[in-house]
Amino acid sequence: METFLIRLLQFVLAISLLVLLHEGGHMFFAKLFGVRVEKFFVFFDVNIGKWSGKLFSWKPKKDDTEYGMGWLPLGGYCKISGMIDESLDREQMKKEPQPWEFRTKPAWQRLLIMIGGVLVNFVLALFIYSMIMYTWGDSYFKVSDMTMGMRFNADAKALGFKDHDVMLGTDQGSFREFANVNGDFFRQIAQAKRVDVLRNGKKQSIKLPGDMDMLSMIKTRPYFVEPFIPAQIDSVMSGSPAAKAGMKAGDVIKSINGKAVETWSDMNYQTGVLDDVMAVKNTHKDSLAARSVVLMVQHKGATKLDTMRMVMTPDLKLGVYQSSLASFYKPVQVQYSFLESFPAGAKHGWNVLRGYVGNFRYLASADGAKSIGGFGSIGSLFPPYWDWYMFWSMTAFLSIILAFMNILPIPALDGGHVVFLLYEMITRRKPSEKFMVWAEYAGITILIILMVFANLNDILRWLHVM
Repeated sequence: METFLIRLLQFVLAISLLVLLHEGGHMFFAKLFGVRVEKFFVFFDVNIGKWSGKLFSWKPKKDDTEYGMGWLPLGGYCKISGMIDESLDREQMKKEPQPWEFRTKPAWQRLLIMIGGVLVNFVLALFIYSMIMYTWGDSYFKVSDMTMGMRFNADAKALGFKDHDVMLGTDQGSFREFANVNGDFFRQIAQAKRVDVLRNGKKQSIKLPGDMDMLSMIKTRPYFVEPFIPAQIDSVMSGSPAAKAGMKAGDVIKSINGKAVETWSDMNYQTGVLDDVMAVKNTHKDSLAARSVVLMVQHKGATKLDTMRMVMTPDLKLGVYQSSLASFYKPVQVQYSFLESFPAGAKHGWNVLRGYVGNFRYLASADGAKSIGGFGSIGSLFPPYWDWYMFWSMTAFLSIILAFMNILPIPALDGGHVVFLLYEMITRRKPSEKFMVWAEYAGITILIILMVFANLNDILRWLHVM
């Protein structure tokens, strides 16, 4: 419960900040050009019966804007006079146009008002990434430094890869790090026609088609490729099943219930199989039998294997901390001065955006549609503990996503309004009010369907249906 609340707090704080600044971008340009902003709300104040839906609100003296917070955390709201938006306020549009209204301003000013939110989110992401570079620097594990090489699945081996190959690069250039938020490592392999590896101390080249499905490479279990990390125990939790059985830090798991284990990926796969078995066990006796495992373990400094029996926890944990890349390799650490952090942060942010846009095409596939997530998936991206580095990294990433999603040409989103404004600027004709209202209805319907679909995916994943 505690980890859930920590994740929830991080999620709400990040989304509130992003929504506040996004809507602030619209309001900044609106007030800059003398357009009246009637309401500025974080989250929607949807009416329920006689209740207005406002958690709180206030209106400063000599200000036309009412500020507040609604109860429905699905975005924000900046009601601009003389504009058909999600409020669908047609009564206002029937009145004589006023000089302080959106509809009476030049098209270029209206365009800046509409892209103000997206612009703020994108600039915010670059600024956060820059400050991350300045505060923590850039730390990563260089792929070519991983001397134990990689572990490959059957599909990769069919193409010519072998376990323990050290990945060097492709015809597109050298590999940098194994994976980051936008999956550059997998994308580089998917688009490569040649991958260079170091095998038994000799450089070899493997030919690839150049148009592999990156999504399937990431979604398959085991992964297409991942660092070879032995199933070595980093530390043991006090009072855990592993501690009671006598397991210690440095021990290496070699098998579980007779199934060979080389890496933590193998171990996690086998516990996943046990999880499937547990799902169909109806009695406590059956559950206990499924959790009772036999491990073959090589103790630190020993040559012979030791047979260890233990009962895993109800959520199938041994009570050990797994070794990681940091257990075997030293990361590359790059520090930046205050001025150096800005180009470094901008470059990183641009790469994240480019990667996200590149991945967007996979959503058209069946697997891509299944990978869409709602609030639960977004919240799970935050760690179950408070970490300022991870919080700001995820906030910057969500800011980029918010900017990109809002600029999509969907009515009711900023991008939809931008399309209509560009049409007006090119043809010198405004779309009719009736058309704009129906477009807004259509856009809201599309967004509701997408939101329901994404959150339904979360529920189905939680129920282990997909």
